[in-house]
Amino acid sequence: MPGRPRSRLFRVAFTTAAALLRPKQHACPLAARPPPRSQAPGSLKCFLGTLKMEMTEVTGVSLKRGSHAVEDNDSVAPAEEAKRQKVLDHCLTAGQDGLEHVSPPGGVHVPEPPAAVSAGEGGKNSDVQLEEEEEEEEDGLSEEGEEGEETESFADMMKHGLTELDVGITKFVSSHQGFSGILKERYSDFVVHEIGKDGKISHLDDLSVPVDEEDPSEDVFAVLTAEEKQRLEELQLFKNKETSVAIEVIEDTKEKRTVIHQAIKSLFPGLETKTEDREGKKYIVAYHAAGKKALANPRKHSWPKSRGSYCHFVLYKENKDTMDAINVLSKYLRVKPNIFSYMGTKDKRAITVQEIAVLKITAQRLAHLNKCLMNFKLGNFSYQKNPLKLGELQGNHFTVVLRNITGTDEQVQQAMNSLKEIGFINYYGMQRFGTTAVPTYQVGRAILQNSWTEVMDLILKPRSGAEKGYLVKCREEWAKTKDPAAALRKLPVKRCVEGQLLRGLSKYGMKNIVSAFGIIPRNNRLMYIHSYQSYVWNNMVSKRIEEYGLKPVPGDLVLKGATATYIDEEDVNNYSIHDVVMPLPGFDVTYPKHKISEAYREMLTADNLDIDNMRHKIRDYSLSGAYRKIIIRPQNVSWEVVAYDDPKIPLFNTDVDNLEGKPPPVFASEGKYRALKMDFSLPPSTYATMAIREVLKMDTSIKNQTQLNTTWLR
Repeated sequence: MPGRPRSRLFRVAFTTAAALLRPKQHACPLAARPPPRSQAPGSLKCFLGTLKMEMTEVTGVSLKRGSHAVEDNDSVAPAEEAKRQKVLDHCLTAGQDGLEHVSPPGGVHVPEPPAAVSAGEGGKNSDVQLEEEEEEEEDGLSEEGEEGEETESFADMMKHGLTELDVGITKFVSSHQGFSGILKERYSDFVVHEIGKDGKISHLDDLSVPVDEEDPSEDVFAVLTAEEKQRLEELQLFKNKETSVAIEVIEDTKEKRTVIHQAIKSLFPGLETKTEDREGKKYIVAYHAAGKKALANPRKHSWPKSRGSYCHFVLYKENKDTMDAINVLSKYLRVKPNIFSYMGTKDKRAITVQEIAVLKITAQRLAHLNKCLMNFKLGNFSYQKNPLKLGELQGNHFTVVLRNITGTDEQVQQAMNSLKEIGFINYYGMQRFGTTAVPTYQVGRAILQNSWTEVMDLILKPRSGAEKGYLVKCREEWAKTKDPAAALRKLPVKRCVEGQLLRGLSKYGMKNIVSAFGIIPRNNRLMYIHSYQSYVWNNMVSKRIEEYGLKPVPGDLVLKGATATYIDEEDVNNYSIHDVVMPLPGFDVTYPKHKISEAYREMLTADNLDIDNMRHKIRDYSLSGAYRKIIIRPQNVSWEVVAYDDPKIPLFNTDVDNLEGKPPPVFASEGKYRALKMDFSLPPSTYATMAIREVLKMDTSIKNQTQLNTTWLR
């Protein structure tokens, strides 16, 4: 991702395969770029894809890869950094400030691992929006001190990670033979289109801006100099002692003054302007209208009453997760991220298309970002009365390419027919549980046990597995000194979970871990206990399928409305396996009325938890529970096997390709390689990873995939 330093872990992994793999492709601006498939940063040839799949979790706690969190950094070469700076310099002249650093949404940054896909035998971390109550901090990461310290390869480090067996993922529903293929060799091989609350698939197909006489002219983006914009931004963000900024009007005409007034108010929400005479010269003076709150609450009186307060738009993004994208947009627009809303978070290593809403920002300002931002396109603008809410979407539509497949046409046909007709086990995917030797569910279990010293220890102690060098140093310092301030100084990025906990310990002391832990944003904290619920659910569903197979039995649960009811002996033929649900443990759920009920009790008892009392002393950590279908049958399933010779060629068009009028790829009847192109739709809170797992019969854990890579590289 542009602007992010290359981590040492990436170089170690890439060096291992240097002689065998093709050069890394770099991202470039969408405005003048080759086809998006050529942009895959860190993509590796032959069996080196990444299995970090999009999951359609929309409850506000969509756990993604990483030990605690959320997204990972891409590597970036010096040449790419120079290219990026050149683009940003161009944006400065066009009226938008360059963005030196992009603040992450929080959490631990985990390097993106290579992964292979192979036939197997049947057997975020949460994206969250950090609270924006504190001052912006610098997020520049330095590699100083990290050189030469990594002695293990990525595969060696991932030997300590989790496998599917560790988190209860053990069963398949289909009987076909598995086969291998390359999943996410290029991030553009994985495209996600959101399905809105109206049931329509979101597409970016219109870049026009709604005509509005109230909008300022295009001149507002070029009328201010870079120096003036810097002074105004510092004033807006309270970064200096100035109470106002005066800009001399060189061409003193009413029209010129009006444009400058509009430019300041449009580009710097929260600032007001007035015209003053000083020694015979005209100045436009900018000042704060409503203090710091103005940043979060754009000026109300400047917005036309007849226009809806929210501008809805479709965001097309490449190789960025949702909160990272919103952080970029908010910094370019100079507003707080909390004025954006969306229906669900989307994966990083993919091309995704989703609807976003933003409070009182014009479509004109948003469309202007298309000229400056890399890996984004904004379009399909409209003004609406209401924001978007998490969970409003109906699901996501996936287009996935599995390259270099080994399965015969018959095997592919059997696998895809099974996916279409039966579906897959609705397991929580590996993204939910982390990549290091300390799974997130262990932290969640300690929280539920009220074992706060263990919670602190699990989050901060040194661990095996792939982590950033500065996190390793932070953990080593903590193990050596137990001094939160000293450990915190080892972190250049303080907004990760570890940094927030250490800051809390510095503030409240080691004897008040509960308050220290409470500094971490609520969604991050809940991520841990939700991970534990997912861990229990996966294990119980595997037991349910092992015990009773793929048919409903008396004592199973089905939903009638929002209420879970038992299947009676006389009603068993009225239901199918697709109706059966299983509970996530909590104080407000019903458990099945057969052997699996006792299995729940035994598992929680072994973890020193009382299944009859899932209320916690701290209300936030009380689990009410929920129900989840055990088998999901994808909708709108289609597929085709295509032949190709060049691994670099795109195998389908994206929305941006279609906007640019690019013809769809033409395939030969025969080629060196074969690829399986799949299309399917999934409801919210389901993992595409698990659908792909069912087709290929593979273990989706990063540990397994990196070991396969190591074997292949020999």
